[in-house]
Amino acid sequence: MIRVLIVEDSPTARMLLRAVLESDPGIQVVGTAANGEEGLRQTLALKPDLITMDINLPTMDGFEVTRRIMEQRPTPVVIVSSSVEHQEMMVTFNAMQAGALDVVMKPPGASHPRFAQLSEQLITTVKLMAEVKVIRRYRSVMIPRPAVSPASAARQLALLAVGASTGGPAALNTLLKALPSDFPLPVLIVQHMTVGFTAGLVSWLQGACLLPIKMAEEGEAVRSGTVYFAPDDTHIQILTRNVIGLSKAPPIHHVRPSANVLFESVARVYGGEAIGVLLTGMGEDGALGLKAMHDRGSPTIAQDEATSAVYGMPKAAVDLGSADQVLPINQIAGAVLMLLNRPIR
Repeated sequence: MIRVLIVEDSPTARMLLRAVLESDPGIQVVGTAANGEEGLRQTLALKPDLITMDINLPTMDGFEVTRRIMEQRPTPVVIVSSSVEHQEMMVTFNAMQAGALDVVMKPPGASHPRFAQLSEQLITTVKLMAEVKVIRRYRSVMIPRPAVSPASAARQLALLAVGASTGGPAALNTLLKALPSDFPLPVLIVQHMTVGFTAGLVSWLQGACLLPIKMAEEGEAVRSGTVYFAPDDTHIQILTRNVIGLSKAPPIHHVRPSANVLFESVARVYGGEAIGVLLTGMGEDGALGLKAMHDRGSPTIAQDEATSAVYGMPKAAVDLGSADQVLPINQIAGAVLMLLNRPIR
């Protein structure tokens, strides 16, 4: 039985969320809280398995509550949002940086045509995220420079491809903000994200990063030093050298976009002239694609267990022998720069 605490200021929304969650026999709502301070107190008193968190709360917003929970009693947090407006998205992704695992849309009233779909999505997310052993936030530590062979450092490289899932927004923030404004490669990214939230993620990341970040477009020619995200529910791939393709082909292992699709296309087009990075995430997406890049001679990096919110995708890659290096998240940008023979900031 998954014990859930609902933190939500609207009495109507609290009742609806309780009804949706308790419609599943494997979920028990053990408490509700109407404001941020009460949410923190209830977390410490009830010790739930998972917390659903509203963003706009009295006394303390969802970011601050999440931050304090991760300091005092790390617990899986799922943001339940009713809006994709800019300000709410900024707070949502700040909460994810602080340790929240995922974000889903709040189910509307039962008469709404998407009620069943969004209710099922909430229940599925709660069940998956309740299994995650939440880690405390990354400590800032001095880490030795990664070792890169002279042959690797001298290689001509043309593109950086990145895959991420659960915990990815925080990891991507750490990676991208460490890349300099004159970073010489285009960057293509797959981040598994609830439909409707990828644009908010792009805006949030842009606030911390020096490189321009945008949603990829079909047939777009990639530019050096620009970051391209797969749009919602859409595969991204390289069609021909430096040209992006988007696809609504079926999901791969239940996910679209798929890091496997991106990595495998990069391996086909660029051979050994790209860098592959696989970050934190649940499941195995990206492991086979990273191996395709590795087998074609591309340098490949996987995030390590200690700094991964979920050591699923990177572990699958490591187990396959797909990763040349397994590194903490705050060392990956430095490893990429060393592969390019560029100074580390």
